[in-house]
Amino acid sequence: MTLPLFPLNAVLFPGCVLDLQLFEARYLDMIGRCMKQGEGFGVVCITEGNEIGSVPDGYSLIGCEALVTDFQQQENGLLGIRVVGGRRFRVVAAEVQRDQLLVAEVEWLEEPVERPLQEEDADLVALLEALAEHPMVASLNMGVSAAGQYALSNQLAYLLPFTEKDKVELLEIDDPEERLDAIQELLDEMQGDLQV
Repeated sequence: MTLPLFPLNAVLFPGCVLDLQLFEARYLDMIGRCMKQGEGFGVVCITEGNEIGSVPDGYSLIGCEALVTDFQQQENGLLGIRVVGGRRFRVVAAEVQRDQLLVAEVEWLEEPVERPLQEEDADLVALLEALAEHPMVASLNMGVSAAGQYALSNQLAYLLPFTEKDKVELLEIDDPEERLDAIQELLDEMQGDLQV
């Protein structure tokens, strides 16, 4: 499966909403093609280099499909799009096209079966509910509520202020329970840092 890639200083998770502003010709063309064909593009996190101009020197080989749900001309004249995360993928091979667009051969990762929330998830569910009240989160209209462990782990990993590197590692974890444990460990580390 071939997928155009959009390297960003961000990590997208399945079911999560991301707002983007586009001004580079290669991405405006890409979005036009995606929308005509009813297809998505891939979001990968930049590990080395910049978002603007050329292709970054390094990016995560695990990414998330982005499906355009809305678009509008911004007041600044740029095209604003809203995407929702689809399936996770692994980059098998990639090449830079003449227009500097990065296109990859990807394999889709198996999506975990949604498991019901457990009693021990209660604190994390409460944390998600608290995050949902934040104006920036509310503006995404993600309908933040966890249907199960996988949805909960995606939304927390996406919304919490972890480093990009931590987020990429979380995206790579297939098992929702394991991912929730990893999120709890990161939260414990953050609280530890705050108490020092």
